[in-house]
Amino acid sequence: MAGWLAAGQLLLVAVVIAALYRPLGDYLAHVYTSPSDLRVERGLYRLVGVDSRSEQSWRSYVRSVLAFSLVGVLLVYLLQRAQAVLPWDLGLPAVRPDLAFNTAASFVGNTNWQSYSPEQTLGYSVQVLGLAVQNFVSAAVGMAVAVALVRGFARRRTGTIGNFWVDLTRGTLRVLLPVSVVGAVVLIAGGVIQNWAAPTDVTTLAGGVQSIPGGPVASQEVIKLFGTNGGGFFNANSAHPFENPTGWTSLFEVVLMLAIPFALPRTFGRMVGSHKQGYAILAAMGAIFLASTVLLTVVESHGAGTAPQLAGAAMEGKEQRFGIAASTLFGSVSTLTSTGAVNGMHDSFTALGGLFPMVNMMLGEIAPGGVGSGLYGMLVLAVIAVFVGGLMVGRTPEYLGKKIGPREIKLASLYILVTPTLVLAGTALSFAVPAVRESVESTSIWNPGVHGFSEVLYAFTSAANNNGSAFAGLTANTPWFNTALGVAILLGRFVPIVLVLALAGSLAAQDKVPATAGTLPTSRPQFVGLLTGVAVIVTALTYFPVLALGPLAEGL
Repeated sequence: MAGWLAAGQLLLVAVVIAALYRPLGDYLAHVYTSPSDLRVERGLYRLVGVDSRSEQSWRSYVRSVLAFSLVGVLLVYLLQRAQAVLPWDLGLPAVRPDLAFNTAASFVGNTNWQSYSPEQTLGYSVQVLGLAVQNFVSAAVGMAVAVALVRGFARRRTGTIGNFWVDLTRGTLRVLLPVSVVGAVVLIAGGVIQNWAAPTDVTTLAGGVQSIPGGPVASQEVIKLFGTNGGGFFNANSAHPFENPTGWTSLFEVVLMLAIPFALPRTFGRMVGSHKQGYAILAAMGAIFLASTVLLTVVESHGAGTAPQLAGAAMEGKEQRFGIAASTLFGSVSTLTSTGAVNGMHDSFTALGGLFPMVNMMLGEIAPGGVGSGLYGMLVLAVIAVFVGGLMVGRTPEYLGKKIGPREIKLASLYILVTPTLVLAGTALSFAVPAVRESVESTSIWNPGVHGFSEVLYAFTSAANNNGSAFAGLTANTPWFNTALGVAILLGRFVPIVLVLALAGSLAAQDKVPATAGTLPTSRPQFVGLLTGVAVIVTALTYFPVLALGPLAEGL
């Protein structure tokens, strides 16, 4: 019965995403290629002094991304530090400096890692003016970078890849904001709360007192999912009934997470002039997505271990109103994208079940990945795959008419090395430095042994890949973790972005070369298989040793 339920939910989501693929993908292409500006956009450009008709080199585009993001970090940090004097502070004090840094880095980096309980730490002003705003603009930054890379493939002999400020504005006003308004109304109709009321104390049937929280939840819930951000208004995230009340709202939230990432391959195909190329990228994403989701559901449904077998199912950490099928679907989608939202606790998954969310992130969140980041991550892997294919036949590799030379392969190689370096270095430092290890073991790890190691590994994997989910048994609200994870988030977000934009600039400067008999076709099933294999093999070779020390050791 559980298997049929899981298959039915997955099929329903697939049908909805397939229906959205063409119209949403085409609309996104129109947004980023339209020569005209909306009236409100022209007003914003005049306000900030931007010429929407001028384009930027990749270096100028990078400077704009970094400057905008730096201002975002400072503003979110200052809002938290000044919380006590803001309206709707709910009587909460200013946030500690290390936690404020971590939270600012996390939301600007589209990660939404939360070392704190939101309803006990942040008032409504910080939630709305700081976190919700970053949920919009950080997602728009990801889409802008992806589109800039696509322009690199599509253009020839040019030194420009677009205008960041135009891409940012259009992504926010034409895509994220209108869908979020409609989506928030749908969530409110489903029972998600939306108010500015302070927590209400009520007397329980047992005579005790319970505080019932309020807040503008629906407006933040929709963009946390549609923008693949993931940070919850409440500590339980989408497992909380005020964020995700019913089974159908849970499926709606899954669709929100997948909508843009799975539509962007259509945008890519349209912008480069070949829908077949978009279908190839989509097929590789879909193959990994399907395999991971099915395997996670099977592992959790069988519930290996004494306790799950005695209970009849591995229901620890899962909401009864969702069950195993909806919990594994949500968890798989959340970690295959960069969302990180949860409707059940990943730390309570079975040992091998907890392995899959971790591996999903280690793959680079490319199936389909985050808003924008999934597409540019998969395109970088496509460059690697074409290079490997070129080595096999002894020809200079080409992709979409662009030669993949030493500069391009160096940038792609550095891209795939960034996050593993951050993950492995952060995990190693947490245990190798005596003072840090003593602090971690005494204040953060409540599950010693192999599982405790897995919790730390999961934390750095989530941070460096800008996911934000956690094995929640780890107490991460400490100076070490707030600082180390905050640094991992920033480096894991912006170093790859710099490399992607440099790759876009290098490709845009090239002329297109005609296809010959020796050119590797990149729209056929063979290339889809090669691309999928490269993604899986690179991840396996990089992370297998550390996984053998954590979730694999625990599961076996």
